[in-house]
Amino acid sequence: MQWAGSMMSRLRSCLQALPSALRRSLSSAQDVLRRTPLYDFHLAHGGKMVAFAGWNLPVQYRDSHVDSHLHTRRHCSLFDVSHMLQTKIFGHDRVKLMESLVVGDIAELKPNQGTLSLFTNEAGGILDDLIVTNTSEGHLYVVSNAGCWEKDLTLMQDKVRELQNMGSDVGLEVMDNALLALQGPTAAQVLQAGVADDLRKLPFMTSAVMEVFGVSGCRVTRCGYTGEDGVEISVLAAEAVRLATALLENPEVKLAGLAARDSLRLEAGLCLYGNDIDEHTTPVEGSLSWTLGAVTSGCPSPCLRKNVAMGYVPYEYSRPGTLLLVEVRRKQQMAMVSKMPFVPTNYYTLK
Repeated sequence: MQWAGSMMSRLRSCLQALPSALRRSLSSAQDVLRRTPLYDFHLAHGGKMVAFAGWNLPVQYRDSHVDSHLHTRRHCSLFDVSHMLQTKIFGHDRVKLMESLVVGDIAELKPNQGTLSLFTNEAGGILDDLIVTNTSEGHLYVVSNAGCWEKDLTLMQDKVRELQNMGSDVGLEVMDNALLALQGPTAAQVLQAGVADDLRKLPFMTSAVMEVFGVSGCRVTRCGYTGEDGVEISVLAAEAVRLATALLENPEVKLAGLAARDSLRLEAGLCLYGNDIDEHTTPVEGSLSWTLGAVTSGCPSPCLRKNVAMGYVPYEYSRPGTLLLVEVRRKQQMAMVSKMPFVPTNYYTLK
């Protein structure tokens, strides 16, 4: 749904604050937070560090949240997403293990093809969203959310032990790689200057291991969380700063943090686990006394210059163009149901 109302005139000042979807995940316990291999790099580049899902991460840099958001839409930005859980599932029965935990047909994935999938519980509730890639190196490469790190790892480890006890050939390895996301319409152009592989042959949701700006052994996956073309690069922790520095040498590239990542994904209609989906998510949300539904994520859109939000309403109120009342900071505003994504996505596919 799209929000409209008096807040539109305060777009820039609103965006300089944290998006609501992030506030629920932030804390002030800086002394117990994990750090990515790029922590000192972020500080050196003016990163404003905050607690997020147990990690110390940059919410923004010297540029404002709005500037970072728009730069990503027009050029490309570099995000540190090393807090994500990266795992390898190996062994002859690796597909059997993964298909016992997720929705989707993992067995039908071609070599180096990936898919977005979901861990689910016995009731069909969503435990987490993840990307599973069937690598040509004989293992599955799995990336899932930092906020569900312990839950996801326990789920997979328990299933590994269960299958091993039944005689299955399967194992799990937690990777300590860093993960960098280069996102935006010029991301492929920037990256192509540092790789020998032809990126025109790497469409959306495919992956390849290659040398990137002199750093060997990088797994480059054409995917992202912004709605733009881009890649996620899994790189050895010891090489992360070197690679990030090389990418920033191109003036097209700027650093971006959690705030821009959240507003970009919302514009693109991409769900945030814990806000828009969770293990209690069902096709029809229960009504709450006088309300029809609930808003799960919302923020001002820098591209549309109006407020946007995602949420749940009963089916009969879901037709695009339907007018609803939405409560914003204890005030009611008119809202109109809209199709998603709010801005067009630009994923790269083979022509």
